[in-house]
Amino acid sequence: MSNKAAKNLFIFGSLFFFVIFLALTFDTMSTLDKRAPEITEKVNAGKMAWHKYDCIGCHTILGNGSYFAPDMTKVVERKPAGYLKKFLMDPKSVNAKAAMPKLGITSEEADNLVAFLDWISKVDTNGWPPKPILAVAAGVGGGELTSGQKIYQAQGCSGCHMINGIGGTTGPELTKVGSRRDRKWLYEHFEDPSKVVANSAMPSYKHLGDQALNELTEYMLTLK
Repeated sequence: MSNKAAKNLFIFGSLFFFVIFLALTFDTMSTLDKRAPEITEKVNAGKMAWHKYDCIGCHTILGNGSYFAPDMTKVVERKPAGYLKKFLMDPKSVNAKAAMPKLGITSEEADNLVAFLDWISKVDTNGWPPKPILAVAAGVGGGELTSGQKIYQAQGCSGCHMINGIGGTTGPELTKVGSRRDRKWLYEHFEDPSKVVANSAMPSYKHLGDQALNELTEYMLTLK
């Protein structure tokens, strides 16, 4: 190849790929706003509260922060908003073993923080962080799941509760709950947690309907 041909190949090749780069950049910028969650005043206020209380000093979010406490990137997918609000305001009132101190977060600030965390959870992180590995049958035998077990999984109960060493620790362990509670207590707790446990952070599951609550209760009664 002559020097002139090599020079032309370099110049026109560079121009070709530069045009492609501009086209891809334009396409990305034109769709960016559609892919990003909407930033509201509440979300912005939540971000300010996140910095005010130096949450990043203990937690990670989108890969940034400290590893002393749990990652918060997808926390709203594992914990109900009502639980998060109560925990933020007074951690030990929700979980006596919580290491997080009471920071003086107000009700409004807690709402804003939950809104901010909800916004963060909608950011596409390509599947990171990975979801917790939970037992298919939630610790009861093998084979096909019962209706109660399916409801337990579908509602994400393992995000807070542990059965046979599998699940979360922010709620009471359920491994032997069937030996501690009777049918009436369990059903009422699912229907209206605060009715049987004062200041409960667990949300009501009354919306599931009588049949689902009975099936979930039946499953709890097998855990002995």
